[in-house]
Amino acid sequence: MAKENASAFTYVTFIRTTPEKLWNALIDPEFQRQYWFGVHFETEWKQGASWKMIYADGRITDTGEVLEFEPPKKLVLRWRNEFRPELREEGYSRCTIDLEPVGNAVKLRIVHTMDKPESQFVHAVSEGWPQIMSNLKSLLETGEICVKR
Repeated sequence: MAKENASAFTYVTFIRTTPEKLWNALIDPEFQRQYWFGVHFETEWKQGASWKMIYADGRITDTGEVLEFEPPKKLVLRWRNEFRPELREEGYSRCTIDLEPVGNAVKLRIVHTMDKPESQFVHAVSEGWPQIMSNLKSLLETGEICVKR
């Protein structure tokens, strides 16, 4: 639960797929590159493992730790930006991703929080998550992404 003086961003969408397919799309590096503008996660995908996100050119974008890993239902990450000094200085945030089957779709809910009021990092992810998740939704449902950089 977010603290009173925290910043938070919540994103919810419904994707016509199965929880297993969506889960695999979230954690498979090759699939990630398709909807995440060439970026992918590098980790063991287990509770307690460290992780890093890597640009196509090898630079590290973000790092953290896998706090919870419950396939195909829940993923919780400790998350820090590494490439923008003003965001890195804010420290670690928490990203919770929940998947819930709803009919022939999956409800995907992302909550990204930081125990800092008016966090620049949370503002930045509030612009990034909708683009990335729209691409993921489109890719799973149609085979093509919708937003290109």
